[in-house]
Amino acid sequence: MGLFERYLSVWVALAIAVGIVAGSIMPDAFSLIAGFEYAHVNIVIAVLIWLMIYPMMVQIDFSSIKDVGKKPKGLVLTIVINWLIKPFTMALLGWLFFKGIFADFVDPQTATEYIAGMILLGVAPCTAMVFVWSQLTKGDANYTLVQVSINDIIMIFAFAPIAGLLLGVTDITVPWDTLLLSVVLYVLIPLVAGAITRKKLDKEDDHTRLNHFLKVMKPYSIIGLLATVALLFGFQSQTLIDNPEAIVLIAIPLLIQTYGIFAIAYIAAKKMGLAHNVAAPACMIATSNFFELAVAVAISLFGLHSGAALATVVGVLVEVPVMLSLVYFANKTRHWFN
Repeated sequence: MGLFERYLSVWVALAIAVGIVAGSIMPDAFSLIAGFEYAHVNIVIAVLIWLMIYPMMVQIDFSSIKDVGKKPKGLVLTIVINWLIKPFTMALLGWLFFKGIFADFVDPQTATEYIAGMILLGVAPCTAMVFVWSQLTKGDANYTLVQVSINDIIMIFAFAPIAGLLLGVTDITVPWDTLLLSVVLYVLIPLVAGAITRKKLDKEDDHTRLNHFLKVMKPYSIIGLLATVALLFGFQSQTLIDNPEAIVLIAIPLLIQTYGIFAIAYIAAKKMGLAHNVAAPACMIATSNFFELAVAVAISLFGLHSGAALATVVGVLVEVPVMLSLVYFANKTRHWFN
């Protein structure tokens, strides 16, 4: 695990601080950046998010799908948690906290946007960081590839319908054209571009050129993530200065969701008799989120200054320390599995 991944929460926290300070000092500059939009998509943010997503998609080896029949239980576990349980528990927790427990602390419109951001996080299973979690738990690397590849294909077809359903259930008007455009822009096109790039770079099948390319792209991916976070918090700076407890309010249900989903997946994996090198990565995939996609879609649907965008970025801040704690727990309980 590299220096950046190990201290991701620190870098994100610094980017948040920079964004809030810059947004309060230079509001006109942030307003100018917010104005670069086309079809409800901010061009600057779109470019930065592409810098994040594209290198991740190049890592996916879709030829691994031929091994889908091997050890099917782990794959079934991940798919069921990711697409039949996790989005719905996230929506339920969002509604419970922001329409119930925290209703006196947040106005109704902002509460609705926070719920929307949580839903978008819940419908986006992790694509890239899960390789790190798998490695740290001594997971089966090839099997992790299979799981991620299958999840990405499902995401193309399932993300928009499930997100639309849950957003509609929570009384949010769904702009379907923008939602579908976001899926094409941030899932389908990067997946295709990543597959083509991988095929061209890895013709010799020795990964030399591919690994060099990923190493070169990594700094740009980091810049994309931190710049996106800084911009988002810059756009939200005045709101956060006036209401700093918003981050805490959003983080509480996200923490409950993350630990709760992991518990469900881990217990199920043990009951299913999975080996630890399959069970641990399967549970990590089921628990973590593709926050880059969630951020991009939240901005497209609700705007740069929205509570939905803020909720997805808080997901970035929360995820890494929580996932590292789950890695520690999974390694300590390795003896629970055959």
